[in-house]
Amino acid sequence: DDVDLFDPLFFGISPREARVIDPQQRLVLELAWEALEDAGIAPGSLAGSDTGVFVGASWSDYSALAHQAAPHLEIGPHVATGMHDSIIANRVSYALGLQGPSMAVDTACSSSLVAVHLACQSLWSGESDLALAGGVTLNLFGPHYLAMNEIGALSPDGRCKAFDARADGMVRGEGAALVVVTPLRVALERGLPVYCLIRGSAVNNDGLSNGLTAPNPSAQEALLRSAYQRADLSPWLV
Repeated sequence: DDVDLFDPLFFGISPREARVIDPQQRLVLELAWEALEDAGIAPGSLAGSDTGVFVGASWSDYSALAHQAAPHLEIGPHVATGMHDSIIANRVSYALGLQGPSMAVDTACSSSLVAVHLACQSLWSGESDLALAGGVTLNLFGPHYLAMNEIGALSPDGRCKAFDARADGMVRGEGAALVVVTPLRVALERGLPVYCLIRGSAVNNDGLSNGLTAPNPSAQEALLRSAYQRADLSPWLV
């Protein structure tokens, strides 16, 4: 509820600018601060650091609503940055003074997972020494539901049945989440809480299948094999 409400002055944002900032940007700002606090890291201590920000975001409902209301919308200097998807990540970097990679990632349903993958790649390569990774999506624009229904993507009974013979479509969800990712060595040295260890990750594409939105079992098998290989794990031991 009330995804449009937040404390702009806390992040150095004027009320005038806040009015045209996509709620997805507002949520991610709040979650970035909360994630760092949960990790025992003072957000203000990261200014000038190589901290990366990777955020999955695959729908622009707020922007669509604004365009729908265009005749009544006052186009001011903050509209472009307030509604551009890239700023979902960039605003966090700006507010906290972070100088690592900063990007919004759109790979549809896998956006958040790919954002975490990119964060890990950035850490493993030495490009970042700390990263914020996750995703956000808000369902604010009715026609997007209609579009998904027209291609037969939505479950008629509103229930997901993943990996089930009865599967008949997806259910659109909404929400946001961010995690702090850092090399295990750094976490242990700094006494940071460790919730899980990412041993490896992989990304590919289905390529040609029986439809643009249809899965390709052989490609997904190849992805799993690649991820286990990079993690130096046997799937039989997991």
